[in-house]
Amino acid sequence: MNRDTMTILALTTLWTLVVAALGGAILWQFRRRSLRITMIVAALAPMAAALAAVLQSVRAMFISQHDSLVVLWTLAFSALLGLAMSVLLGHWITTGSRDVGLRLRHLGTSYEPAVVGSRGSVPAELAALTDELEMTRKRLAASSERERALETSRRELVAFMSHDLRTPLAGLRAVSEGLEDGVIEDVPGALRQMRSTVDRMTGLVDDLFELSRLSAAPPPRRRSAVSLRELAEDVAGETCEHARSEGVLLTVDAPDGDDRLAVHGDADELTRAVTNLVGNAIRHTERGGTVRLSVGRESDGRVRLAVTDGCGGIPDDDLERVFDIGWRGDEQRTPANSSTAGSTSSSGGGLGLAIARGVVESHEGTIGVTNVAGGCAFQIDLPPVVATP
Repeated sequence: MNRDTMTILALTTLWTLVVAALGGAILWQFRRRSLRITMIVAALAPMAAALAAVLQSVRAMFISQHDSLVVLWTLAFSALLGLAMSVLLGHWITTGSRDVGLRLRHLGTSYEPAVVGSRGSVPAELAALTDELEMTRKRLAASSERERALETSRRELVAFMSHDLRTPLAGLRAVSEGLEDGVIEDVPGALRQMRSTVDRMTGLVDDLFELSRLSAAPPPRRRSAVSLRELAEDVAGETCEHARSEGVLLTVDAPDGDDRLAVHGDADELTRAVTNLVGNAIRHTERGGTVRLSVGRESDGRVRLAVTDGCGGIPDDDLERVFDIGWRGDEQRTPANSSTAGSTSSSGGGLGLAIARGVVESHEGTIGVTNVAGGCAFQIDLPPVVATP
């Protein structure tokens, strides 16, 4: 390498370092300004370094006037191209940054979609970030909606339970005052009435405790293989007298064969859930009607238990609310959302289906309701027992 080449290399290195120092100082000065300005400075700094090196080479007569003109024009057009591209890129990034900022500002205050511009020119990283923010907004909106629904259900439950407790308490007070004043002649009958009222109130308290336990998601109880076929037959046997007293025919349908329709779960919890459904179906079926309890296995292996009644059906707009805590529907029907504390009595607290749903979901199953001819059908789908090798 000759002396002239070494001199050109040294001058180029020197001017590159000088321009780099100036560019770094400018970038530091504008570090809190718009990203577009810093990108323009970063794009023009290499061109400025090259321009300074060329001018110094011209002054030292390492490059002729003709060659320097060609190089300078080339650098000028390159600088314009770099400036245009940096401005365009800065615009894209600025637009994406504004989009992200707008979504962040709306994230905790509004659950409506933010009004933003076109995302066609936003870089992939910012687009991915805005997509993640949008998903977060949707999750927060869904959580807020669930919170409002739970708060509404809680208020309804408090109102319903206050009414359901106030009525028997008033009756107990009246009977106790009558006994105290000696104005009640049938004392044994009054005592039986008081005991019946206490039993009904105990059912309400038991339902509240069970619902609280299911909502708190405690450690699961000891579970084992439970035959839904046998469970359905047991529930039908326990509630047949209730059905007979209401003038309702209760039937059980099960597939032929030796399939026990076993599921993995807690027998007491599942029995309570099915008893709630059957007791409500009996209560809301007109005299002379039929309540059908059927069990079977679906094509995918799940075990299905269905309770079909003759209630006349549930309005379509209310089908999604029948499992809400405390919801009772219209006055004519009060759609099957009262718990059955035993085989012949119901608590009337609007907790039966909420408890049934909690039990089914704790068993990794699903519960739903559909209208059928003359009534509605509540269906429980549970995963089957997995055979261990």
